[in-house]
Amino acid sequence: MQKVKIPRTVDPARAAQKRLDFDGIIQVSLFKRLEESVEGVKRDAQVSLSFGLDEQRLVVISGKANIEVDLECQRCNEVFTHECEVEFTYTPYYSEKSEEDAPEEYDLVDPNEYGEIDLVQLVEDEFILNLPQIAMHDEADCSVNSDNMVFGELPEEVVEEKPNPFDVLKSLKK
Repeated sequence: MQKVKIPRTVDPARAAQKRLDFDGIIQVSLFKRLEESVEGVKRDAQVSLSFGLDEQRLVVISGKANIEVDLECQRCNEVFTHECEVEFTYTPYYSEKSEEDAPEEYDLVDPNEYGEIDLVQLVEDEFILNLPQIAMHDEADCSVNSDNMVFGELPEEVVEEKPNPFDVLKSLKK
C-alpha cells in the first residue's frame, strides 16, 4: 500500500461522523518549526490518524507519528540521529463547556475560524514537545568518557577565596 500525503486541514466533526482513518506521510518541508529546533530532519513523518466519537459523543482525534531528526549531543557536541515517536489523543475545544466535559486523557485543540484543525501543526507540536530537554547520546556511544566528567565539589586549587561584596556595607553601618 502506497503512503499518501495527510491532508493539511480537516473538519473534525465530519471526519468523526465518517470515522475516517488516515495513514500516510507529512513532508519534511512542512515542519518549519521542528527544523529550527533540531540540527536536521532526516525523513518525512509517518503518520496514522483516526477520527471518531467517544461514549460522551465527543469528537476524538487519536494518532501515532514518528520521524527521525538529528540532534547535537550536549556532552560531546557531535550530531546523532534520534527517532521521535509520539502518540496523542485530542478533542476539539469549542467553549468553556467543552473543556469541562473533556476527560483528562484528551488534550484540547483549537479549530480555526472555519472549524477545521491544522493536522500538520498538530503533529509538529507533538514532535517538538517530545524532543529531549537535554539531547545526549547513550553513554556507550558518546565520545566523552564519563571518567573525564567532574561532578560535585571542585578541587581546592580551583576555588579562589573571593571577597564578600557586602563587606562594603559594614563600613557604612558604623
